Amino acid sequence: MARNIVTRSNNYNEWYLDVIKAAQMADYSPVKGCMVIRPTGYAIWEAMQRDLDRRFKETGHVNAYFPLLIPMSFLQKEADHVEGFAMEVAVVTHSGLEKSADGGLKPKGELAEPLLIRPTSETLFGAMYSQWVQSYRDLPVLINQWANVMRWEMRTRLFLRTAEFLWQEGHTAHETYQEAQEETLRMLDVYAAFAEEFLAVPVVKGRKTASEKFPGADATYCIEALMQDGKALQAGTSHNLGTNFSKAFDIKFLGRDNQQHLAVTTSWGVSTRLIGALIMTHSDDEGLVLPPKVAPTLGAVVPIYRKEEEKGPVLEFCTRLLEQLCGGERLKAAQERQKGRELMSVFTDSSSNQSVVLDIRDDRPVEKHFHWEQRGVPFRFEIGPRDVEKGTFVLKIRATGEKRFVELKNADAEWLAALARETQQAMFDKALKFRDEHIVEASSYPELKEALEKRSGFVRCWFKEDATAEAKIKEETKGTVRCIPFQQTGGSGKCIFSGEATTEQVLFSVAY
Repeated sequence: MARNIVTRSNNYNEWYLDVIKAAQMADYSPVKGCMVIRPTGYAIWEAMQRDLDRRFKETGHVNAYFPLLIPMSFLQKEADHVEGFAMEVAVVTHSGLEKSADGGLKPKGELAEPLLIRPTSETLFGAMYSQWVQSYRDLPVLINQWANVMRWEMRTRLFLRTAEFLWQEGHTAHETYQEAQEETLRMLDVYAAFAEEFLAVPVVKGRKTASEKFPGADATYCIEALMQDGKALQAGTSHNLGTNFSKAFDIKFLGRDNQQHLAVTTSWGVSTRLIGALIMTHSDDEGLVLPPKVAPTLGAVVPIYRKEEEKGPVLEFCTRLLEQLCGGERLKAAQERQKGRELMSVFTDSSSNQSVVLDIRDDRPVEKHFHWEQRGVPFRFEIGPRDVEKGTFVLKIRATGEKRFVELKNADAEWLAALARETQQAMFDKALKFRDEHIVEASSYPELKEALEKRSGFVRCWFKEDATAEAKIKEETKGTVRCIPFQQTGGSGKCIFSGEATTEQVLFSVAY
């Protein structure tokens, strides 16, 4: 057991922070409520960006960038939007500084209109779409932006809840409601596929209740994941905004019938909280565990020797392994670029930015073991003098703890890719098994309360959507309706709270 990481059973919240600290993923910032994403954490975000960006472009979207600052009057144009974000928005009221009487600094130049640091960008996109969209021929508009946003948070938890965070936000405009609805659900499917195929995180797709939907949306759809402590985490949302923002910002177009129509808009987004989901889905008491597709460092080659005369043959064997896994040209480029370094990274291919690292630091093998284990590196290749004699090496798989003996002649790029696929699938299967084993049924309100108190996971039950009932249940249990799943059992039942007949089952859980 790692000495610098508290166990999950002892203190799950502290364990989560210990894993992040041990892997050097992020740290608290001097700015209250904000975090610093360290290189390891940011490399994971870059990997997510690459895969998501590819999926966005495959569905016809393009990237753009909109301003960080939003005029306060913009937020006031959409009533529900104002109510939803008013309490957490950061406001800029002055430009510039000047010296105060005591020699310090004070703001000067009060702005004619306060500017808001974007909590989200529906209003800015709406303002620009009203200029760009004149005819049905201008539709659809399919734009995404990668950006930072700020929502004032008093209780900070790295990656999960910070005042400033990184995300992508897609904003689209359509000719008809049907096209907008298709876009909303298409992007939800993109998010679900990304979560399951790339992050190996199983999710449930569904619709949010009216009290949980995005401010200003007609409908909000989501993907929900289950963490190892039995709490849910909203992993992504997609909103059909109807004509609400088009009315507010006058997004009109001349239709095929030669009449003026309002465009129907959507928005959808995921953020760096997915890194938190990744950690809490896969990691263990030894530290971070990363799926191979996500890991910036795919493997670490660790030479082990005691005598100086053993060093040369072992390092030569390590170099041969690197050449077989990554290719001679990439190895040569790395040797020239990183000459004299104790950690040499060799790219495995030109598109993923993943690498295999040769670790020749003068540390004990056990220290190297903990170093790579706590950073979540999927594979470790250990090579000692006896391995050289046999023409083999020891493969250790981080996710499963499995140990294999592999002949050097069998290890090449295809072998590594197959190993990565096998491990990725095993991680998803394990997470799916956990999720499915932690979906419980409740046939009465007392059963629901008991399951939520025990943090049993997702609690499935018949429920008739009602904001007052949801508020009461949240007050008494801390649980909320995570979603109305698309997959329903059919038939009807009695609402666990009101006793009224309903045709919908929902998933309740305590959530992050």
